[in-house]
Formats: sequence, C-alpha cells, structure tokens
Amino acid sequence: MKMPEIISKSTAQLAETLAQLRKEQMNLRFQKAAGQLANPNRWRQVRQTIARVKTAISMQTINTKEGK
Repeated sequence: MKMPEIISKSTAQLAETLAQLRKEQMNLRFQKAAGQLANPNRWRQVRQTIARVKTAISMQTINTKEGK
C-alpha cells in the first residue's frame, strides 16, 4: 500500500488497517518460525506498511491538534 492510498483514509480506517496488518505480521512470524514462509519479502512489505500507517495516523493527529 502506497502513502497516497493511506493518507486518503480516515483515522478509523487506518486503525482497522493497522490491526489487520499486525495480524498478518503475527501469522508471518509463525510461518517463519515453522519454516513455512512462502514469500520472505512479504515480511518486509508488511513492516513498511505498518510504519506508513502509523506515520499517517500521527500526521492526522498533529493536524487535528493544530486545527488544520
């Protein structure tokens, strides 16, 4: 998921997306531990997307506090 897609979502939608990504990250962690991880690059993609979502939530919170 790219940043323009993420920024266009509301805070509630971002929170839901973050929860889904964390579940996926947990599942990938279990697959990695069991040696069944089919796509190792997906782990990195999920981590980066989580960081993007958290950044967007932070940006929206700051903008709300400043009254923009």
